[in-house]
Amino acid sequence: MADHVPFHHVPVLRDEIVSLIKSAPTGLVLDATLGGGGHAEAILEACPTMTLLGIDQDPDAIEASDTRLEYFGARVQLVRARFDQLGSVLAERGTKKISAFLFDLGVSSPQLDRADRGFSFRNDGPLDMRMDPEAPLHAAVVVNTYEHGELAAILKENGDERFAGRIASAIVRARPLSTTAELAEVVINAIPAAARRTGGHPAKRSFQALRIHVNDELQILRPAIEAAIDFLDLGGLGLVLTYHSGEDKIVKDIFRGRSMVDVPPGIPVPVAEPEFTLPRPLARRPSDVEVAANRRAASARLRVIERTSIGVAA
Repeated sequence: MADHVPFHHVPVLRDEIVSLIKSAPTGLVLDATLGGGGHAEAILEACPTMTLLGIDQDPDAIEASDTRLEYFGARVQLVRARFDQLGSVLAERGTKKISAFLFDLGVSSPQLDRADRGFSFRNDGPLDMRMDPEAPLHAAVVVNTYEHGELAAILKENGDERFAGRIASAIVRARPLSTTAELAEVVINAIPAAARRTGGHPAKRSFQALRIHVNDELQILRPAIEAAIDFLDLGGLGLVLTYHSGEDKIVKDIFRGRSMVDVPPGIPVPVAEPEFTLPRPLARRPSDVEVAANRRAASARLRVIERTSIGVAA
């Protein structure tokens, strides 16, 4: 692991998440997006009867969390894997049920701040953006080879970027681009001056959109969450932190679908209670105090699902 930027994870909505997981039945907690281990550490400290399985595809995250969580000994196990592999990871260790799971879909500060990882629009580095350094697709390929229409769609759908078409055109004209500083400058110059003065750094949404595409984040999210839900024990809780409307819509749709009962045609009333409920509030947000202390928490939304009954097929 590079030593010039410590892999320190500031956990968003830490107290809220710990409080929720403390109410779950004793057992195994799955941290499907381990990062620097901030949430994992808080959970293990507050829930002494819980054990934790942490998954992350980033070897730097695994190394940093291994050191951070060493104190908890056999109560914690870490596995390097992409979170859509969680089903096989749990099966390999013989796990039948889990007490809770957590997905934090944000990017850890060291990934954003370390120039060599290529995520940062502030620090110059290679156009990379891979969570897994061994993954085949990196941002330079997307930026320098994708057609205008495909680029614009990525920026719009993954970044809510209203100037997606203009930015895509500017990127195509500026090719080849090799560094994050070059890309950030192109994006900034493509956005009207008036729009640059609000909403944070002008390149933030474009970099987010490219990162989501490079790491296939939205495509793997639905099957991963569905798999995690299937492992929940009675009274178990599923928690997902989102930071982008596309992520949040997927999570909301999954949770809503799982908390409803499928009624056969011709049956006027539900024949059973739903297996899952959605504790309120449906979307929990960081306080103003937390956002002031950690600006990256500003767009966070926490959604929760609880297994309240066991169906015949469960």
